[in-house]
Amino acid sequence: MRRSTLVVTLAVSTLLAGCGSNTPSSSTTSAGGSSSSSSSESATSSGGSSAASFPATVTAANGQVTIPKQPQRIVSLSPTATEDLFAIGAGKAVVAVDALSNYPANAPKTTLSGLTPNIEAIAKYKPDLVVASQDSGGLVAGLKKLGVPVLIQPAAQKIDDAYTQINGLGTATGHPREAAKTVMTMRTQIASEVAKGGKHPGVSYFWEVSAAPYYSATSTTFIGQVVGQFGLTNVADKASKAADGGYPQLTPEYIIAAKPQLIFLADADAANGGQSVAKVMARPGWAAMPAVQNKNVIPVNADLASRWGPRLPQFVAAIAKAVSGVKGGASGSASSSAA
Repeated sequence: MRRSTLVVTLAVSTLLAGCGSNTPSSSTTSAGGSSSSSSSESATSSGGSSAASFPATVTAANGQVTIPKQPQRIVSLSPTATEDLFAIGAGKAVVAVDALSNYPANAPKTTLSGLTPNIEAIAKYKPDLVVASQDSGGLVAGLKKLGVPVLIQPAAQKIDDAYTQINGLGTATGHPREAAKTVMTMRTQIASEVAKGGKHPGVSYFWEVSAAPYYSATSTTFIGQVVGQFGLTNVADKASKAADGGYPQLTPEYIIAAKPQLIFLADADAANGGQSVAKVMARPGWAAMPAVQNKNVIPVNADLASRWGPRLPQFVAAIAKAVSGVKGGASGSASSSAA
């Protein structure tokens, strides 16, 4: 799913609704008995070991969901869930994925939609498990009538939520060990990339979700927390209001006055606005910004930035590369490459 399109939709919806939503905290108990805090999902299996065991119960955003036997026909309506399923070895059981699931290449892509799900169209695939990021169009209730369990795994609020969802899918699909290994690998790779990038206190950045109007992501969002690992200062934070849900709309004047030393373009892909370094430079008043003057305008891969699955380390690596050559100070004199 394209992050800039998704995030703008979420941001505008939050503004119109006048409120934000937070997923309640829960804990995940691993086979070994360890426990960690999470805001997404917890999972337990009846066997109490790291081996596959059914029936299995997973506590997701839509409550406790019991999977009676190991799924053989999984439908994924979430690009992140699709990547998760294939990463943990459950790909062979996936019979259909939504139209936005473009990775991995061998995922059985269809015209199904997780945003506007069609119960009848989903049922044609005879699923024994459906995974989605939201309960749209009566998805859970509609499939419940058909006896099909549904796991709702919403957008991660924190990096740990991503790990918890992967472990939850491991339990739900009978691949708990593979899921745990995937999470361990992600943790190791992310820690390595953060160390490579280093900490940059005092360096400011602007994360562009969309242009005309300009939407950004604050430090409270998943994106903000990923970038925050490098100690950067988010210029959107001071403009954020509770009703924004972490995605405030900013005026060009505000952004120019903030003088960000780094600008990340999450709307660089053609499908998401096609913004570029050249277009940023041509915006009235933007050429004087430190980020533009020092060639620290970085287009971001929309797919990597819009998902919280197994390719998250690649996203962190891209941020690490962008910040590694930037030093603190008002002028942001050191530059990193502008792709």
